[in-house]
Amino acid sequence: MAKKLDITNPIYNDDNAAREHLENLLWPNGPVCPFCEIGGDRITKLQGKSTRPGVYKCKDCRKPFSVTVGTVMERSHIQLAKWVLAAQLMASSKKGMSAKQLERMMDIGYETAWFLFHRLRECTIANPKSGPIGGGNKVVESDETYVGGKKKNVHNGKPEPKKHPVVTLVERDGEVRAKHVPNVTAKNVKGHLSANVDKASYLMTDTAKVYITVGKKFAGHMSVNHSQDEYVRLGGFVHINTAESFHALVKRGMYGTYHAVSEHHLQRYIDEAAFKWNNRIALGIDDAMRAEILLKGAKGKRLLYSQPNKTANA
Repeated sequence: MAKKLDITNPIYNDDNAAREHLENLLWPNGPVCPFCEIGGDRITKLQGKSTRPGVYKCKDCRKPFSVTVGTVMERSHIQLAKWVLAAQLMASSKKGMSAKQLERMMDIGYETAWFLFHRLRECTIANPKSGPIGGGNKVVESDETYVGGKKKNVHNGKPEPKKHPVVTLVERDGEVRAKHVPNVTAKNVKGHLSANVDKASYLMTDTAKVYITVGKKFAGHMSVNHSQDEYVRLGGFVHINTAESFHALVKRGMYGTYHAVSEHHLQRYIDEAAFKWNNRIALGIDDAMRAEILLKGAKGKRLLYSQPNKTANA
């Protein structure tokens, strides 16, 4: 059974407790210099009266640092306890949490809440060195969906945002890799498949023409014909229902929680949804564990305020 959020936990209310929690997560073997990437006896903890808690110094490069240096939390004026709480709230919200909701709950400004969540979304980006999904005797489903405005770009004489395509690859009982693409073309789909799926996999798709050629590159390729109301065949082996389940969660978040997401930020929201899918309760990961994994992903990532587009409405 998943543990309930204990708001009285010191890590959500006390900055020192939150800092120690982050140190345990990011430095499981003791402090490590973010500049030299060395630890052990080459690191000294500064304990002068004028020194703030949690500052260390590297004997090699002679630079001071704390656990937030080299992470998305570096140079943030937000209290560490609020960072830890925000990570827990994001990790626990299956369909996402809006910045407006975080603003109300944590008594911070909307722009601060919006930027905080975007920095946490940087932590959800999959490791680029992660191997492909699928493999021998494994099934990978591929499907496309569209999120955003209406299908027609003009409604009652007023322009509306177009729908943006997302291509999803999901291994049954495994991970998902989802990507926003400019257009659903054979070239774009092939690139996404080639970069993320083992060729020894069995590929399941619908009858879209974009899969005709690339499907031949895999151990097997089968499809279902939705235009003929076919969704499952061969005793339940051939289907893309897993990918469509992921799409359902994405859309519930987009339309029910965020209401509007610009194309500029769409991939970040897709990455957040994929992170939660890849660290779901069915794989033995509860909300508390998911929040810890999220915070561990803060290491080695930065997001400056000038980078996100300030016009996002989420």
